[in-house]
Amino acid sequence: MKQTITFIGNGNMGLSIAKGLKEKCHIEVAGRNMHKLDAFESALGVKIDKHLIDDFNISGKTVLLCIKPANVEEVSAKLKGKSRVLYSVLAGTSIEKLKTHFDADAVVRCMPNLAASVGCSMTTLTGTVAFREEAKILLGSIGSVLWLESEKELDIATALAGSGPAYLALIAEALSDGAVKQGMKRTDAMEVMRGLFGGFGKLIQDIHPALLKDGVMSPGGTTAAGYSALEKGNVRASCINAIEKAYTKAKEL
Repeated sequence: MKQTITFIGNGNMGLSIAKGLKEKCHIEVAGRNMHKLDAFESALGVKIDKHLIDDFNISGKTVLLCIKPANVEEVSAKLKGKSRVLYSVLAGTSIEKLKTHFDADAVVRCMPNLAASVGCSMTTLTGTVAFREEAKILLGSIGSVLWLESEKELDIATALAGSGPAYLALIAEALSDGAVKQGMKRTDAMEVMRGLFGGFGKLIQDIHPALLKDGVMSPGGTTAAGYSALEKGNVRASCINAIEKAYTKAKEL
């Protein structure tokens, strides 16, 4: 019999995670609007149990909290009962705050990313140590997992892996635009870019970024010329600053 995972919230991140879990778990979802729950079910492509969140009982359930951080107080007031464990994907929302507003035997913070929908998320975890292995198995269903020893580290990981797809999407689009500027057809530029990212994603698993860069950059060559332009544009500093700004925001939420 499949384990039941109870989603509180039916937004994009919840849907992405549910897509990764739907083959291994039974999904039930509680939300504010039945029409949106029907749309969630349709997008997921499998039958789910759907509930309105008002007075929804979470007693004994394995709950995956997928709401906006600003809605913690409002949503918690609508729920009844005590869950066996609360898995939260809320950026910047501390374990202390979650325990204050939700009744649960255990709390684990999780930070997946958008690649959860294709089973390739990089998910970081921290919280009740007794649930470390369960958390790693559950969230391992949607990609790679790493248990961290502190909430500070998880907030930093939020800035890196949680927000990272947006940063890489910006770089991917910009590189494609550069190729189009030089005369390549847009469709061809996009195909080449996708091939680049697909191959790089495999290479980076085993090779340090600096070694990859050195392996491509020959003296006085094309890569060196382009790399110099990136350095002049402060791309390295901008990436470092992006992590700092996102981490700072995560702490403020």
